[in-house]
Amino acid sequence: MNYVERLEKVAVLGAAGKMGSGIVLLTALEMADLSLDPGNRSRDFALYAIDVSEPALAGLLKYLRDQVRRASEKKAIWLRSVYADRPDLVENEDVIRQYVEDVLAVVRPTTRIEAAQGAGLVFEAVNENPGLKVKLLTGIKDHNTKDAWFMTNTSSIPIHELDEQAGLGGRIIGFHFYNPPAVQKLVEVIRAKSTLQELAEFATQYAKKLRKTVVPSNDVAGFIGNGHFMRDALYAIAEVERLGKDAGFVDAVYMINKVSQEFLIRPMGIFQLVDYVGLDVCRFILGVMNERLPGKGLHSPLVDRMVEMGIAGGQFADGSQKDGFLKYEKGRPVGIYDPDARAYVPTAEIAARCDERLGPLPVSGKPWKGVMAMADKAGYLDVYFRELRGMKTLGAELAVSYARNAGEIGLGLVKDGVAGKNEDINTVMLTGFYHAYGPINGYFD
Repeated sequence: MNYVERLEKVAVLGAAGKMGSGIVLLTALEMADLSLDPGNRSRDFALYAIDVSEPALAGLLKYLRDQVRRASEKKAIWLRSVYADRPDLVENEDVIRQYVEDVLAVVRPTTRIEAAQGAGLVFEAVNENPGLKVKLLTGIKDHNTKDAWFMTNTSSIPIHELDEQAGLGGRIIGFHFYNPPAVQKLVEVIRAKSTLQELAEFATQYAKKLRKTVVPSNDVAGFIGNGHFMRDALYAIAEVERLGKDAGFVDAVYMINKVSQEFLIRPMGIFQLVDYVGLDVCRFILGVMNERLPGKGLHSPLVDRMVEMGIAGGQFADGSQKDGFLKYEKGRPVGIYDPDARAYVPTAEIAARCDERLGPLPVSGKPWKGVMAMADKAGYLDVYFRELRGMKTLGAELAVSYARNAGEIGLGLVKDGVAGKNEDINTVMLTGFYHAYGPINGYFD
């Protein structure tokens, strides 16, 4: 099969989930665009959006309609040329409406996994559970009529394991979209040694058509993104436990979260990021990594304890943030969980004393958003971090140590063969995590 033939019949597993819905959107847009090529008018493009929940699939269609309309408004000129032979489409609104209908016509929502039997390409975006993934992939492989290729959105499970256990014969590749797929530019592509060369070439072509930034990762549990993030979070937890002996747990969480965000110019603090991903998800990822990378200490009793208390984080169906390490109101942190008291302590009660203990930001300090908008961001960061290194406050000392550890994590991932080069580490953190600078940077040598 060539590129178009492979995309003529596609199935997405977990289609109504947070990641799956974005994959459906991007793939449906690509398939619809292909269908509008005069040479493909005779083809019946179909994307089988498979999920266990009918209500969730209904919500998926509403999401798609809204998102496709937004996408169409950005390419109205191209669409007018595509529909030039349609005299009934006069106004831009007519063209946009038609395109939305053409994209939605590609999508076939269903709760029946049997729909994947005729797909030439299967995206898997279900829970980060190796057993579930293998069960689904095996079932489709055993009944698929087209020797389907499989693209798994796993962010931590080695691809060779899924290949071997599902008996896919190299017809699988890791294609890790970052969340949300429709917005995030980064894709980690992970080849197993057995992955077919043709599949790897297709994955690269598909990513380019979606205008994604592709970073290759070697097939090691956690890959680059979670390989760095999980270790970064574990370092933060260790710092909380160290500081907490004197300052108390709640104050320590506040201080490390502030240091990782404001002092290190990140879009959110480390504990806010853990909450965003979900403590339960982080716990599962750590479990996958720890089992496959023994001796690396990739485990957190604190995360276990929090999850067992029901503090899971993540998002509600409307995208709003659930409480985790931090409590949220209108998306903003307003409290910190005390696991001993089993209650949230308002940040207003502790912020003043913690801020005094940390000390001020460097005089040149600016928030992440302002730094990201700078024309000479590199020049500013050089001045800012030179100033930070020269300060003797607790906040500065914590920040410098934190940043140095982040760099060591990155270098370790290259040394251990997870990433091919330093720049791949930096690209993942810059693009996938929206950091203002990569962890391997020379600022803290």
